[in-house]
Amino acid sequence: MNAHAPQPPALPRRHWTAAEARAVMDMPFMDLLFQAQTVHRRHFDPNRIQLSRLLSIKTGGCPEDCGYCSQSARHDSGLSASKLMEVERVIAEARRAKAAGATRYCMGAAWRSPKERDMPQVLAMIEGVKALGMETCMTLGMLDAGQAARLKDAGLDYYNHNVDTSESHYGNVITTRSYADRLDTLAVVRGSGIKVCSGGILGLGEGTQDRVDMLVTLANLPEPPESVPVNMLIPMPGTPMENADPVDPIDFVRTIALARIMMPQSHVRIAAGRTAMSDELQAMCFFAGANSIFMGDRLLTAANPGDDHDMRLLGKLGMAPMMAWEHAPEEGDGKADDLPEGAPAECPRRAAERHEMPVPILR
Repeated sequence: MNAHAPQPPALPRRHWTAAEARAVMDMPFMDLLFQAQTVHRRHFDPNRIQLSRLLSIKTGGCPEDCGYCSQSARHDSGLSASKLMEVERVIAEARRAKAAGATRYCMGAAWRSPKERDMPQVLAMIEGVKALGMETCMTLGMLDAGQAARLKDAGLDYYNHNVDTSESHYGNVITTRSYADRLDTLAVVRGSGIKVCSGGILGLGEGTQDRVDMLVTLANLPEPPESVPVNMLIPMPGTPMENADPVDPIDFVRTIALARIMMPQSHVRIAAGRTAMSDELQAMCFFAGANSIFMGDRLLTAANPGDDHDMRLLGKLGMAPMMAWEHAPEEGDGKADDLPEGAPAECPRRAAERHEMPVPILR
């Protein structure tokens, strides 16, 4: 290690400037990885990973014009709009995901915002998945305070609403929803008591500074997101970004490392794009501080590595899954956080504490 390499700032850190974050991003690669791994080990077991599963509960027909998304009704992607999925089918899919090892179930609908007629069905999905002992997450577009409160009362643990990119680059990607709209929804979610899941996408034609600025925005929220998905663009036919240039793998790892350093207690997820990543690249992302992935062979409308491939990779790396409601310990505390109020009696964490269920071992 370079003895003169800059050290990460004292943690926890509440405010970052763009210049400070850029200086970390531009560190020599080995120094950056060392700092990110050091921060990661300060807050998480580096050999444990959070496993989520994502289901599209309502596909296509979205009125937004997000340039990367095949679900936009404005793009000629050939994707047909579907109706909202039946509650029973969602719960059956969640049950299969749990059996495969997932602890968090994420449900996404291609809406600008949920309509009142759909809310009872959405709330029933949350209640049904939560009853299985899984963490629940939804992404439904923009929310108002009343909708967020109802989702919280139904048992929703996380709400995903990505900022996508920097505020300065955002208008080159989306015009039907402002950056302020996204931040307002994040504030509504946080105010309701639901945990925030928010990240972005690399490969939208942005520059390095845009990636830095996006992470500065997230890290400087009144409370950083508990979950930070970092996506690598999957160019979708028929969208304005179908011919986007690929993301340099080292640049992707740098972004993961910066996210870990700036948001040390957040789960950092390698989200979309893993089908284009080698095992070695994914392993490097884990070393840089990523500790969450989506399982399954499909993400909304895009392909994803299957469970078998993921289990073989994690087995080769000696990594084991986290259990539900397993989060970063408080500073100076070597134990995991207490279970949050509302965690069901049958959740894996409670079962393990009763010595009824061992930590899963991947082979």
